[in-house]
Amino acid sequence: MTATPEPTQTDREAAQRAYELDRKHVFHSWSAQDTLDPMVVSAAEGSHLWDGEGNKYLDFSSQLVNTNIGHQHPAVVAAIGAQAAKLCTIAPSYANDARSEAARLIAERTPGELDRIFFTNGGADANEHAVRMARLHTGRHKVLSAYRSYHGGTHLAVNITGDPRRWASDNGSAGTIHFFPPYLYRTAFHSTTEAEEAQRALEHLEQLIEFEGPASIAAIMLESIPGTAGIYVPPAGYMQGVRELCTKHGIVFIADEVMAGFGRTGKWFAVEHFDVVPDLLTFAKGVNSGYVPLGGVAISPEIAATFGTRAYPGGLTYSGHPLATAAAVATINAMEREGMVQHAASLGTDVIGPALAGFAERHQSVGEVRGRGVFWAIELVKDRATREPLAPYGSSSPEMNQLVAACKSRGLIPFANFNRIHVVPPCNISVGDARKGLAILDEVLEIADTFTA
Repeated sequence: MTATPEPTQTDREAAQRAYELDRKHVFHSWSAQDTLDPMVVSAAEGSHLWDGEGNKYLDFSSQLVNTNIGHQHPAVVAAIGAQAAKLCTIAPSYANDARSEAARLIAERTPGELDRIFFTNGGADANEHAVRMARLHTGRHKVLSAYRSYHGGTHLAVNITGDPRRWASDNGSAGTIHFFPPYLYRTAFHSTTEAEEAQRALEHLEQLIEFEGPASIAAIMLESIPGTAGIYVPPAGYMQGVRELCTKHGIVFIADEVMAGFGRTGKWFAVEHFDVVPDLLTFAKGVNSGYVPLGGVAISPEIAATFGTRAYPGGLTYSGHPLATAAAVATINAMEREGMVQHAASLGTDVIGPALAGFAERHQSVGEVRGRGVFWAIELVKDRATREPLAPYGSSSPEMNQLVAACKSRGLIPFANFNRIHVVPPCNISVGDARKGLAILDEVLEIADTFTA
């Protein structure tokens, strides 16, 4: 589907009905309901989607950074159909070939010996279960996580989260404690180099562990490369240092790969960039590009052994759902067969990275660009000298809203959060489409420049 026919009157009426029913009955997440004006999406394929009026858009957001193989990949669509014809659903207590094969393919790609896979419905419950496993394994309760992080919208996961989405649900009773991660552009440690930032952030974390009491801490959870928080890549040595602290104090190291995993950073999992192996690794999104909801936890032998003869007190009706795991099998095989992970890596080094570096040189509104693979952030500022953000932390601004609208009017769906625009297209976007999207962003940044001091 490289183009769609001009929508008929029937198509337009169907789109209008979808919109009216949405506004009457659908309650949207993270939104003030009365202010919404959602786009009706009538079709999607590859890196593009079409609205109810037949307008075509380049999806530079991968929706919520999850359609890693793009929309409507034929192999995955066919696999879902074939599985539906064979076995639509079965309880998790039974073995089935789709779940077993998905677990094998995931275990082959996780680092180290994370070879046991517990399936969930998505990323938030994957993180919830990872923490539950860590607490039961250690007999401890506290969980440390970073400010500027996101781990999900369920009760425990949102309390672990380190951004403002936590505030409305955080009563200080979930056993979660936050620390400052390394983030040189807005350093909390007055660092001037990446090496200083890594060292000082580790010293801060070690002090926090000492003051909280190592014997009370079950886990440290970190996004391997934080996603909606800003795609700030940990400096060299930091993740290794966290691994060492966890090993020293018997703390479970949980790597949240929900957004960064499955090719997004140019490797199967982002933690591979840092040559460390966590004790638990959570995933979702890209495991099957969200075609059917799926998440999970990859588990180390030591933690799996805790539940060898002791029942794990947790589960889900749809754990390892056949349609979801069949989609995962088809997705992983397609990514391997078509070289998508390698393609994402080359897009980062040869196309996106150089283009964004050029933006930073030409546009006064660009404070910093950073990322790997097809996982990048453009940090927008009003003043480069003071680094005043174009939108306040935890919110948007009229300027950012104008930039998002300018992208859409040019046929680009962006991913924007606070004062940043993220460049997060599918892993298999063509070089031509990547350059087209970047050219649109280049134009839009000219508007952003008018907002600078």
